[in-house]
Amino acid sequence: MNEKKTGTLELLTTKPVLDAEIVLGKFLAAWALLAVTLLPTLLYTLTMGLLGSLDPGPVISGYIGLLLMGAVYIAIGIFASSLTENQIVAFIVSFLLILALFLMDKVLMYVPEALASTMEFLSIDYHFSNIARGVIDSRDILYFASLLGFSLYLATLSLERRKW
Repeated sequence: MNEKKTGTLELLTTKPVLDAEIVLGKFLAAWALLAVTLLPTLLYTLTMGLLGSLDPGPVISGYIGLLLMGAVYIAIGIFASSLTENQIVAFIVSFLLILALFLMDKVLMYVPEALASTMEFLSIDYHFSNIARGVIDSRDILYFASLLGFSLYLATLSLERRKW
């Protein structure tokens, strides 16, 4: 996390907060910022609704999908940031992890048939496209929640390793 390099991690650790609370606080702040930046796009939706008929199902589920996918990307970024003090290295690691998860269903024709369904299931784009079509399936929600929880858990473990 950037707090290591700036020296604010020591200040945070002297407070009576757990490492998990530090990671969760950073995640929630970034996720709130994402939600606030998505708010102005509601004007496009409102305009489209006024100009013609708009099916609210795909619009609402699209926003839910964006918030879930953004949450996973933020969690992966926090995990990558917890691994190193260098922001450039953290950016490259998180970019590569996110890119790999995004492209998994794009390279299915190059992998053995036995791995194709597994790689498709692990792809973020596969689950996002299901939600963006207006189909909110529990498998997609569980996928995003699992990836989010796992990334935040790894970030917490990485932050706790400073005590070892």
